[in-house]
Amino acid sequence: MTLIRREGIEQDSWIYVAEDGPLPKGASVIVTLERWQADSDSLLAHDGRLGIRLKSDQASEAIANVLSHFDLVALEFSLFRDGRAYSTARILRERHGFTGELRAVGNVLRDQLFFMLRCGFDTFELPDHVSPDAWLEAFKEISVVYQPTADGRRPIHTYRR
Repeated sequence: MTLIRREGIEQDSWIYVAEDGPLPKGASVIVTLERWQADSDSLLAHDGRLGIRLKSDQASEAIANVLSHFDLVALEFSLFRDGRAYSTARILRERHGFTGELRAVGNVLRDQLFFMLRCGFDTFELPDHVSPDAWLEAFKEISVVYQPTADGRRPIHTYRR
């Protein structure tokens, strides 16, 4: 997988850990919600950074009271027509005040990158078969926004005098 953010291609320092897989010493690991719920004590004792991956049907409320333990939340886009991760990203940023990395994973599509960014996503896992340079152009294709969102961009109506 290729990882990008608005500024460019990025080396991914995070490791996905299987449900019953060992935690690599000192590594930054991403675990599932199920692993967190079953094994939070040992995960909190891990000597590296901790991230969690939520499926599209897993609500942010499941981790709202423990968000301070996570440096990264990966939100899964399972299908093109399933946009629940957009809402979850905004809720994590705006309601729960999450300031760590929000990562879009799964069925991430080029024409949705700009909108994912607006909802609070920082990084995006791209499919292996795509050119990341072409995808980076998606961040520049829209120069004016109409609504305020988690990205802090000023809506066009605020420029009126």
